[in-house]
Amino acid sequence: MANSLRSEVLNLYKNLLYLGREYPKGADYFRSRLKAAFLKNKDVKDPEKIKQLIARGEFVIKELEALYFLRKYRAMKQRYYSDNKE
Repeated sequence: MANSLRSEVLNLYKNLLYLGREYPKGADYFRSRLKAAFLKNKDVKDPEKIKQLIARGEFVIKELEALYFLRKYRAMKQRYYSDNKE
């Protein structure tokens, strides 16, 4: 059971690391914050607590994806629908 949780945590870390490449404050900023967050919880042994932390990480993934889609939408809207308030 611990091995499956370990693989879930590693996959979560990899996914977050991949998503962090486009973070607005920079990839290095995101990577350092991500590493600090994972190191803070490295001593957690309780499987239920680990599952809660994984769920929180998946929520962060969804929030990052929403942020990126919104940024892309705003760029496209600005490109194609410029306001002519003169």
